[in-house]
Amino acid sequence: MEQEINQRKTEHIRLCLNENVEGVNKTTGLEGINFIHNALPEIDFAEIDLQTTFLNKTINAPFLVSSMTGGSGLATKINQNLAMAAEEKGWAIALGSTRALLESDAYEDSFLIRKQAKTVPLIANLGAVQLNYGYGADECKRIVERTEADSLVLHFNSLQEVVQDGGDLNFSNLLPKIEKICKELNVPVGAKEVGFGIDGEVAEKLYHAGISYIDVAGAGGTSWSQVEKLRTQDPLRKAAAEAFNSWGLPTKDCIVSVRSCLSDTPIVASGGMKTGLDAAKAITIGADVIGFARQLLQAATESTEKVIEAMNQIELELKMAMFGIGVKSIEELKNTKRVTIMGKSLMDE
Repeated sequence: MEQEINQRKTEHIRLCLNENVEGVNKTTGLEGINFIHNALPEIDFAEIDLQTTFLNKTINAPFLVSSMTGGSGLATKINQNLAMAAEEKGWAIALGSTRALLESDAYEDSFLIRKQAKTVPLIANLGAVQLNYGYGADECKRIVERTEADSLVLHFNSLQEVVQDGGDLNFSNLLPKIEKICKELNVPVGAKEVGFGIDGEVAEKLYHAGISYIDVAGAGGTSWSQVEKLRTQDPLRKAAAEAFNSWGLPTKDCIVSVRSCLSDTPIVASGGMKTGLDAAKAITIGADVIGFARQLLQAATESTEKVIEAMNQIELELKMAMFGIGVKSIEELKNTKRVTIMGKSLMDE
């Protein structure tokens, strides 16, 4: 089991670093959003404040290191670099699936990163489908306790599991099990997709089951059916996966849909997020926190300093966007009208 987990997790990292695993002809949709430049911003750039709150903690910027990996030697190096950088910059951070942590003590250091990320919000992660394969509240509590996490996020990855060799495919009757987990855990429980998106209807069902925040994880970035297509030894599933290379809801559409159904629930926008400008656009349409994954992955294989450099660039890009429209806080950015969506200006409303 240890060798199998290590091999699978290492292959996932290698493929995401070296292969084209993004959806075909699929974007986040954020290119349809543009800001209206303000030539007279009337603010001091030095006073722009990115600070916000998430999971009852203050973070220095509205950013999350999204769930990526764990359970291999390479994952240990990556997660420790990400954790140290997140602590330095004051970003939230999420772990890859922690199922491996309960099934094997090997590479536990890839998950036990609280000693590197001492103060920032830390999110543990488990595939929701595991609730149909023997996992329940006790296992979820053990995951939270072992990782010292501030939250548990349940990820939904149905299409990935179909293509993955040995995937778990029983997604039936999960909602009541999710509700039980939300009631019995003493930390907030979130829900996330893995790159195909969560829409408003699904988000509303999850919210009523007790889910505290939604990470939409929309299409426009890494497609995990494409990742598994490159891994599988089954020619039938490999060929079938090709038909789904443009599957998924663009991240922009997910944010708009979820926010239209849930006015106050925190939304994490992830899925193809590459720049601070992307982040600014997502925030104006309803996102609260922006998740970055593959954009940080290469740097994380090198050093903490390289991750911090990438984070610094993302923060600068967000500040530049805010300066360009004359807002100096995340709350002001959320409420700006200096934006056009598909050519329609909010200033005309």
